[in-house]
Amino acid sequence: MARALADDSREAEEMFAFQFENPWYLTLGAAYESRPRLSGAVYQSVLRRIDEFFDTPLPKAVTERARQVLAIDDKVTAIVEKLKARGLTSPCLRPFVAARINPIRFSKATSFDFDEVMQKMSASAGKFNIDRVKAEEVTRASGPPIDED
Repeated sequence: MARALADDSREAEEMFAFQFENPWYLTLGAAYESRPRLSGAVYQSVLRRIDEFFDTPLPKAVTERARQVLAIDDKVTAIVEKLKARGLTSPCLRPFVAARINPIRFSKATSFDFDEVMQKMSASAGKFNIDRVKAEEVTRASGPPIDED
């Protein structure tokens, strides 16, 4: 629906806010268009706090935000591959890395600048030290053990 509206209209994205439930759905939808196997749920926790409807034209706003998410996903994928090469094989590696590079994870603030947060995430991913990650941390982050009874 967003793509059809973007093709037909050059109005500001905020003019369509009433038609879409949340702005991060537009961002993730555009990212999924480019990369169908994207793990978008990993980024939803940060996007729902920073994404909003902007006053820029719909196609430009959505495409730019999706591009930023995909750039961070590329860095997260590289980190996950390095962790797998070290022998970590948890299915929770991607969410673990995304949570670690999230600069607003513990923030109590209610308003954030989208571009600023994405730049901080990208910088954090760039300096992520895989040598400091312990298997126990990843295991703890994946939840409690399954009861075999």
